[in-house]
Amino acid sequence: MANRIVLNETSYHGAGAIREIPAEIKARGFQKAFVCSDPDLIRFGVTKKVTDILDEAGVDYEVYSDIKPNPTIENVQAGVAAFQAFGADCLIAIGGGSSMDTAKAVGIIVTNPEFGDVRSLEGVAPTKNPCVPIIAVPTTAGTAAEVTINYVITDVEKKRKFVCVDTHDIPVVAVVDPDMMASMPAGLTAATGMDALTHAIEGYITKGAWEMTDMFHLKAIEIISRSLRDAVENKPEGRDGMALGQYVAGMGFSNVGLGIVHSMAHSLGAVYDTPHGVANAILLPTVMEYNAPCTGDKYKYIAQAMGVEGVEGMSQEQYRKAAVDAVKKLSMDVGIPADLKTIVKEEDLDFLSESAFADACRPGNPRDTSVGEIKALYQALL
Repeated sequence: MANRIVLNETSYHGAGAIREIPAEIKARGFQKAFVCSDPDLIRFGVTKKVTDILDEAGVDYEVYSDIKPNPTIENVQAGVAAFQAFGADCLIAIGGGSSMDTAKAVGIIVTNPEFGDVRSLEGVAPTKNPCVPIIAVPTTAGTAAEVTINYVITDVEKKRKFVCVDTHDIPVVAVVDPDMMASMPAGLTAATGMDALTHAIEGYITKGAWEMTDMFHLKAIEIISRSLRDAVENKPEGRDGMALGQYVAGMGFSNVGLGIVHSMAHSLGAVYDTPHGVANAILLPTVMEYNAPCTGDKYKYIAQAMGVEGVEGMSQEQYRKAAVDAVKKLSMDVGIPADLKTIVKEEDLDFLSESAFADACRPGNPRDTSVGEIKALYQALL
């Protein structure tokens, strides 16, 4: 079986990288840009860092901000209508996963109108055409949506999130500028950073992992582990490290999948609107313990990448525990809650567990699971 790697055509990295956007737009012959960005980023002037550059370069654009933190079917539908009304020919997604996921869904539907029913995009939809070209500018160091072939939409009516996987949706250009992340508050920095770590660890142990993606994921674990604490304190070296680390994690997991940490987090986000990174961070150590018997010696290398000393002299049981403990320590250091007691209601456990089992990330989990075992994992955190 052949292993596939799908990445951006072009990516820019480093402080000031956003200044490359007008040149990319003009070189590709685009005339009108549809800018997707969430209301908070507009209110706090983050989106303006890019639109000012567009203004200076004389690029015609329109801003669309009807985007919720967990973007909905309605957000996508309104975005498609606004894109078409403006007559745009490219998308600029500025933000975290919410802005980029919205842009991906809008771009796919515009070029594949037979998928106008947003729910029809769930899973691996058989779209025929690449989406409207996207230039993706992350403002959080976590989702890596700028380099992935995935997006997640919330079905408010059915209280569920659905994952869409489509090689046609990957942004053609990623612009990873740590200056765009400098205004993130500490809590959001911590949550998105733990999301990135979850991507790296789940991608490393998922059933589809192979040598090239292992290389990406281990490096990402190393960079994130040494950078996240400093990023939460808004130190430049921490911001720089997290901008790179989360992107490298995305290079891997986008191509091999994830596991039930994400499945369970998606359910929490759909039912309680729990921030995705927070949900992942709370769930990750418990699910790592559950998955450990099916991970071979990989936890040894996770522990080493996270800076644990003396790993070579440890038994399998010891290095597995060391890897889990290192994740718990990092999560605690950056202020993530340790359990789900203030989030989950006991009466929702059956629905949460069934939704998580049905989630598109679940089959990649290294350990085969069941609705009952997922429920037990939720219960362990109550």
